[in-house]
Amino acid sequence: MQDLNKLLQTNAYPGRGIVIGATPDGKHAAIAYFIMGRSENSRNRVFTATSDGVRTEAFDASKMSDPSLVIYNCVRVLGNKTIVSNGDQTDTIYEGLDKQKTFEESLQCREFEPDPPIYTPRISGIVRPCGDGFNYALSILKSADGNPDSCNRFLFTYKPAVKGVGHFIHTYNCDGNPPEVFSGEPTAVTIVNDINEFTQGIWQSLNEANKISLFTRFIDLKTGEYSDKIINKNVR
Repeated sequence: MQDLNKLLQTNAYPGRGIVIGATPDGKHAAIAYFIMGRSENSRNRVFTATSDGVRTEAFDASKMSDPSLVIYNCVRVLGNKTIVSNGDQTDTIYEGLDKQKTFEESLQCREFEPDPPIYTPRISGIVRPCGDGFNYALSILKSADGNPDSCNRFLFTYKPAVKGVGHFIHTYNCDGNPPEVFSGEPTAVTIVNDINEFTQGIWQSLNEANKISLFTRFIDLKTGEYSDKIINKNVR
């Protein structure tokens, strides 16, 4: 198990990342989602709270050249389930669950992003409370070693969540031109009890030039209530 903050400090460009895990005291489910960018279009964004989650928006609408892959609902809640993803598959998962499909089944109609030559993976996560605890799953849809004719689908489930342990998945292994896409399993990382420490640790560890926005959520496993934090590099 690795220190999440140290892991982020050693990677200038993990791209977009999802972290899900349980606090050491077992009281909360912890979620983090961050976005990074190198182009003007990608960097021209903020996170905005919505009625059922979080959405990316243009910071300066006049400078947004192509919203297709950068503007989307990144967090939504359906019942007691929290969905998080790096694209508009958040809505696909939401709609699938609403029709009694599973998380995995809902993603069968989706694949990696159409952005050659990278073919950025689509990463998604879900948190499902159960009893006094919760379970969660992470998914990645990626091209077959850069071959756009084949989509590789990976699902990682964690039942039940282990106190103090989280898992981190992201779109790119490292910076590059083009960046190398994520490979392997989600990394086991440490989770802390305090949402402010969790949030600030991640934000301060992300590369200053490339980070854009961060969202974190702690879900109280007894009450189902949650606390959110949003940090945007671009401030209105």
